[in-house]
Amino acid sequence: MGAQAWQESGLGAPADIDEHPRRVTRLEQQNVELTAALEESQADLEAAREANRDLTRALNQR
Repeated sequence: MGAQAWQESGLGAPADIDEHPRRVTRLEQQNVELTAALEESQADLEAAREANRDLTRALNQR
C-alpha cells in the first residue's frame, strides 16, 4: 500500500523510466547522423562556392 501511495502521489519514478535510456541512445544516434549530413552539405556548399568563384574569375578575365 505504501508503494502504491508513493507512486500515485507523483513522487516516484515515472512508469516509463526504462524507456529513457533507449530514447537517449536513439537521439544520440540521430545526432551523429544529422551531424554527418550537415558536414556533407557544408562540404558540397563550399565546393559550389569555389566553382562559382572560378567561373566568375573566368568571366571577368575575358
